[in-house]
Amino acid sequence: MEAAGEAEWRPPLCVQPPTRYCCAMPRKIRIALDAMGGDHGAAVVVPGAELSLARYPDSEFLLFGDGAVLAPLLDTRPQLKASCEIVHTDVAIKMNDKPSQALRKGRWKSSMWLAIDAVKKGSADVAVSAGNTGALMAMAKFELKTMPGIERPAIAAIWPTLRGESIVLDLGASIGADARHLVNLAAMGSAMARVLLGIERPSVGLLNIGVEEVKGLEEVRRAGQMLREAQWPKLAYVGFVEGDDIGKGTADVVVTEGFTGNIALKAAEGTARQLAHLLKQELNRTIATRLGYLLARRAFRAVSDKMDPRKSNGGVFLGLNGIVIKSHGATDAEGFACAIDIGHEMVQHELLAKVGQTLAKPPESSATPNVPRSRAS
Repeated sequence: MEAAGEAEWRPPLCVQPPTRYCCAMPRKIRIALDAMGGDHGAAVVVPGAELSLARYPDSEFLLFGDGAVLAPLLDTRPQLKASCEIVHTDVAIKMNDKPSQALRKGRWKSSMWLAIDAVKKGSADVAVSAGNTGALMAMAKFELKTMPGIERPAIAAIWPTLRGESIVLDLGASIGADARHLVNLAAMGSAMARVLLGIERPSVGLLNIGVEEVKGLEEVRRAGQMLREAQWPKLAYVGFVEGDDIGKGTADVVVTEGFTGNIALKAAEGTARQLAHLLKQELNRTIATRLGYLLARRAFRAVSDKMDPRKSNGGVFLGLNGIVIKSHGATDAEGFACAIDIGHEMVQHELLAKVGQTLAKPPESSATPNVPRSRAS
């Protein structure tokens, strides 16, 4: 899963929260965890929660999963245990289950469903799962419904760039998008950038095959026109951006539809792994290259830390009447902790309210993203 400015690179939120976030909260933030989701289940979820609690001591956790598995893990972590409540279920959604299958067999009793339902009922502020993405999206949409004017949710995540971090969406929630949906994505992504990146009026670019206004699909060009003509108080549209602009950090928010976004994400992850593998090979090839590594190891470690996919783990399901975070299924405890951290930030800084504010009709604009298609015709 596996999301920007001229400022120098900043440590990811899951490593050291910025000081603006370190304020006293009037209440605890309760986080529902699907403790049976992902490739490793509770073995990653529980230590991940422990790491996140150390960074955000105002957290409380609802752990949905097999009590016989969870209890021993919590017994060795007394501080975490004091902030946890176990809700037992022995039903888990498999990683290869189809969304329709998951809905049929997992409703009312699976750990994934119960975590989302806790958000719906108000007993939790956010749900985090490393489970089956399609099943999680189907259940979240079924339970929480979409916000007014939003037809389809989107997956948004942090993307490390040369200028800091950007938000990229949609990373695979749905395939295809018309102009209205792309405009909605721009509005929702800018709200997330305001929360996570601390940018009051984020810059937004539409991913395209070129920066010229005549290039690209008709719906992308139309969305660009709508964003240009609108007077958006909460975002600054900068035009089309190309694939290499994502890594450059040309825009704080990069918008595309889910098919293209997921391919871009997987291509970037694969390229990063390829470069790391080739670099390791070359650095071990001769005595001279090994010596060179010893001299430059701090720089290599800094680059590795900036590009560590665990530090940007956690996709936010935007457009729902509740906050759901998708962690990569194969991540470790540190990566899962980062997904929890993002969920904490989304709640603490009122993501849903900011999305609603941004979706409000901009003045002197024909681009009204919060009006359903049936009313706009």
